[in-house]
Amino acid sequence: MARNKHIGILTAGGDCPGLNAAIRSVGKAALSRGMEVTGFKDGFRGLAQNFCQPLDKAALASILTVGGTILGTGRDKPHRMEMDGEIRDMTDVIVENYARQQLDALVIMGGGGTHKNALRLVEKGLNIITLPKTIDNDLALTDTSIGFDTALGIVTEVVDRLHSTAHSHHRIIVAEIMGNRAGWLALGAGIAGGADVILIPEIPYEVEKIAAAIQRRRDHGTNFSIVAVAEGAMRVADAASYAAARALKKSTKGTLEYEQAKCELAAIKSHHGGNTWRLSKQLEELTKLEARVTILGYLQRGGTPSANDRLLATRLGSLCVDLIEQECFGVLVADRGGVATPVPITDVAGNLKLIPPDHAWVQSARQVGTCLGD
Repeated sequence: MARNKHIGILTAGGDCPGLNAAIRSVGKAALSRGMEVTGFKDGFRGLAQNFCQPLDKAALASILTVGGTILGTGRDKPHRMEMDGEIRDMTDVIVENYARQQLDALVIMGGGGTHKNALRLVEKGLNIITLPKTIDNDLALTDTSIGFDTALGIVTEVVDRLHSTAHSHHRIIVAEIMGNRAGWLALGAGIAGGADVILIPEIPYEVEKIAAAIQRRRDHGTNFSIVAVAEGAMRVADAASYAAARALKKSTKGTLEYEQAKCELAAIKSHHGGNTWRLSKQLEELTKLEARVTILGYLQRGGTPSANDRLLATRLGSLCVDLIEQECFGVLVADRGGVATPVPITDVAGNLKLIPPDHAWVQSARQVGTCLGD
């Protein structure tokens, strides 16, 4: 008699709402087809250390609406994992444990960094399927990712709430929103929440132009402004330096220039830390309005998943099990045009979905008079 398929599940990278809904969807669909399901704890570390638990009906019960991940997560990389106080390449150990557990497939849920790590395991011959998870919504080849819709609603509510205090005290309030390389969350929540200024990594800004826009509002009798800024948004000069250093690093790998480019990138990133506070002070000096900073931080990643995220996680998770039965591996289960679609992980890993300058959201923001800093 043929052995029932055995699949593993792990969640890696940052947590977000909707992961448990995805675990539940994959698990329940697999169990209904007679498969055995094992969850690995704390990301790739769980697979490296055989730290796991069975995912049976009891384990999957009542987790649809719970935020975070019952499996835990982590940012460990298979090829650079801290073990006993030293950095070790645990890739071969993970391959051995995959075989020891008699896995037929491993489902990995994560964002950009996770997909680079998943690709390494694909190249080692493991049967990998991934699900897209990131509140930044910057994963290539999928329209949206698990967690983004919930975070968008949370950030929009925060921007809504900031209006009343900004108006009451005649202040500029600068809200820092997650998004290091892509500004989907800041742009979407900024538009939905009626922010007066939205700053994103894809559109470098000039402080003077932001101050001028705030001053125009003041000239028309509005003595407050809300500035929604993605954490990775940069001034024009800094963005140019950063782009040049990245290009140099990409083209000179293995040379002295490569190391110099790495140092320059590190210096730019270090200087960028605290940028939101500097921006606030600069706007205060230029406009003579009092400015305050609100850093949303991990509030954006917590809480109960929205209905849309539960639906997305369930749709993608159930197709994932279909693909395992079809032995279609090395793919991301993407959301494309409202349809769950497999796309090669090789086309996803290392690629970012950035906001095009002519994107409909950008055009809409401009048409309603939102300043984008350029």
